[in-house]
Amino acid sequence: MQKALAPEISTWPDENPQLIGSRCAACGATTFPVQQWCPRCSGGEMTEVLLPRRGTLVAWTTQGFPPGAPYAGPAGKDFVPFGVGLVQLDDIIRVEGRLTENDPAKLQFGQEVELTMVPLTTDEEGAEIMTFAFQPIDKGA
Repeated sequence: MQKALAPEISTWPDENPQLIGSRCAACGATTFPVQQWCPRCSGGEMTEVLLPRRGTLVAWTTQGFPPGAPYAGPAGKDFVPFGVGLVQLDDIIRVEGRLTENDPAKLQFGQEVELTMVPLTTDEEGAEIMTFAFQPIDKGA
């Protein structure tokens, strides 16, 4: 069995999941995750929008140590460094998220990436906890 770490932020388990953001009716600003109030104009007319699945890699690093709370993944000797990237989704928004690639030498500015879901940990009942990540797209895809 699989469960989403944060089920409210994506359409997973759809076959082609999308992140769920919000857009301000007053100024057009887009946020992720969904916000009740616009961070740009403080307007309260936010509507949910599905964000593009593909984007381009703007910046990246390797997370070499377990993040602080509320991190729910492996720690101590079970921790495996993972890539983190800033991804530009069309001209809409930049989203920070895990990368499926943790070797910086295999990443490049402007590289096309696509949203996917990856296992993070296992809960007390044995369910695999899934989170979103961006994976590099093969040039032939």
